[in-house]
Amino acid sequence: MNQVVVKEQAPLDELMLAMDVVDTLRHRELVLERELDADDRDQQLLDRLREIYTAQGIVVTDEVLVQGVRALREERFLYPATTASFGRSLASLYVTRARWGKWVGGTVTLVAVGLLAFQLFVRGPELRAIEELPVDLEGAYQGIVIATQDPAALEDAGVFKSAGDAAVASRDYDAARVSVAELNALSAKLQQQYELRIVSRPGEQSGVWRIPDDNRGVQNYYLIVEAIAPDGAPLRLPIVSEEDGRTRGVRQWGLRVDQQTFERVAADKRDDGIIQQATVGAKRRGQLDVQYSVPTTGAAITEW
Repeated sequence: MNQVVVKEQAPLDELMLAMDVVDTLRHRELVLERELDADDRDQQLLDRLREIYTAQGIVVTDEVLVQGVRALREERFLYPATTASFGRSLASLYVTRARWGKWVGGTVTLVAVGLLAFQLFVRGPELRAIEELPVDLEGAYQGIVIATQDPAALEDAGVFKSAGDAAVASRDYDAARVSVAELNALSAKLQQQYELRIVSRPGEQSGVWRIPDDNRGVQNYYLIVEAIAPDGAPLRLPIVSEEDGRTRGVRQWGLRVDQQTFERVAADKRDDGIIQQATVGAKRRGQLDVQYSVPTTGAAITEW
């Protein structure tokens, strides 16, 4: 009976062993042995390698060791790094996409949401407002035409409307918005209704006189007045002072009158402390200006 001899299989195949030999040569710097004389260089490398693998309990044949030394010399298992190129960069990006993909995706999403929000909440309303400017101009103007027959008010409204139309035509939308605001302010003024009364409460002045700086030889006389709405509430109105030209929002101001009117009111108050004829003018709805019942230029002061 023939005896079957089973050869023990090596723990690693020869190719893997040869690669391991090359790696061992590189990492343990045995490659320095190449500096030895050619006669004993290979033998010393083989002896050193055999000692290393024997110490690790790995059986490596001389044939595998010789293949490993030869592979090292021929740089058979050395992977040369590719040079930088556009294709290599794209490949690297693709391979590492799992690492940077989430961040890029998140950034793109945020940018997209930001652009959408800008379009919906900023640019969209802005474009709609621009498109509606001609309609706003026409509507504000027609509202004034319907509300009044006051020639001065209609003249002012026509000036504001023409300026607004010209601004829209030249795409100066800020100027067009100013014209709309001026028309709305004029409309609000036309809707106001109040009586102009002399202040006659105890402890409060009903009139003052002033000597102007530019003409020291004369006196200017003023009645202290206030605007009272139909419900009895005092109004705050923008009043231009003739002394400095500034406009202030005030509840009381001095209305300039002649000396005769001033002295008549003073005598009326001295009589019993009450001004019997306190109403000196009225502002009716649809009218631009106050209709005065006393002689006055309408000039005013806001401080005294």
